[in-house]
Amino acid sequence: MRASGDGGLLGIAVSPKYASDKTIFVYYSTAADNRIGKLVLGKTVEPILTGIPRSAEENGGALAFGPDGYLYAGTGDGTATGTLAQNPKSLGGKILRMTTAGRPAPGNPVKTSLVWSSGHRNVQGLTWDKTKRMFATENSQPKFSELNVVVKGRDYGWPKADGKAGDVKFADPLVAWPTAASSCGGVASFESTVATACLLGKRLYLLDVTGNGTLLGTPQELLTGKYGRLRALVAAPDGSLWVSTSNQEDAGEPDPEDDRLIRLVFSDGGAGRS
Repeated sequence: MRASGDGGLLGIAVSPKYASDKTIFVYYSTAADNRIGKLVLGKTVEPILTGIPRSAEENGGALAFGPDGYLYAGTGDGTATGTLAQNPKSLGGKILRMTTAGRPAPGNPVKTSLVWSSGHRNVQGLTWDKTKRMFATENSQPKFSELNVVVKGRDYGWPKADGKAGDVKFADPLVAWPTAASSCGGVASFESTVATACLLGKRLYLLDVTGNGTLLGTPQELLTGKYGRLRALVAAPDGSLWVSTSNQEDAGEPDPEDDRLIRLVFSDGGAGRS
């Protein structure tokens, strides 16, 4: 593993069969590329997919098992100009869908390809709601950062679109925020709410999403500026949210108490912290 620039350990996903296989899957950087591997704790990582573009920035790193049991990975374009996101032969700037052996999963748009969706700049978070609708965060575009509803085979526009394209060829984001107020990483879903944790924006957004996948009302902001850069986000089985801070890095402003895990408990009166 090579932790330099925007590279390092970028994503972790626990096997749905962990009780029997004791395996986790990791998205990580080497000096030459980004990779996905499987790991039994105490043993050496076994790569299942290599050759994901590696760069100083825009490496992506989202990794999660979907409700269908297949492994999804959000990758970065890895270039300043977005030359890979629209290239169907490149693994960069995509959401990939694969088996635990790193092979294209059955039902992918192209049978022999790992690509599930394309036209992404820097996917850093993946989640599904109770209807199995998929959401992904789009990080580090020059003007806007996005929350997308991800649909099989769709093109999300980068580099031709930054935010809403207004072109039927591209899927517009559910929400596009100015990058300085967002640049979000983690995303989680609970009940009818989708939440996303933001790095540059140093806040959490809560969005009420309708049954047909559209936004209801205005996103609610929480924790704005209170804990610094927010990165990973997970919905716990008890209905709470776990969010991590990410201030101990070159672009952050570290505090003596960083980095932290914060637990948010929601009630009828709003959110509280524990």
